[in-house]
Amino acid sequence: QVQLVESGGGLVQAGGSLRLSCAASGRTLSNYAMAWFRQAPEKEREFVAGIRWSGITYYADSVKGRFTISRDNAKNTVYLQMNSLKPEDTAVYYCAARAGVDVSTKGGYYNYWGQGTQVTVSS
Repeated sequence: QVQLVESGGGLVQAGGSLRLSCAASGRTLSNYAMAWFRQAPEKEREFVAGIRWSGITYYADSVKGRFTISRDNAKNTVYLQMNSLKPEDTAVYYCAARAGVDVSTKGGYYNYWGQGTQVTVSS
């Protein structure tokens, strides 16, 4: 079992920055691809960014150039640095772990999920 705990969400003005963290326990993340998803009210959950164990990264077009995903394998932690935030980035952000090498944009392929952290961007 892998337990994931997100932190770092909050309220920020448009144009501001936040850094989300996802701390894992129970098992090393060395065999897992990691990703961030988000879900806004009355919208479907969507892929935001993903990272392989090797450090190869993937981004949704809507966040490319503004968000950066990274991982510290020694600390078993994944981060999402979010810059130039927009009101449309407002959502609950979830960290997810998928056994294996590949990042998927489909949430159904992930084995473990955190409880989520709220990000609210005011205009």
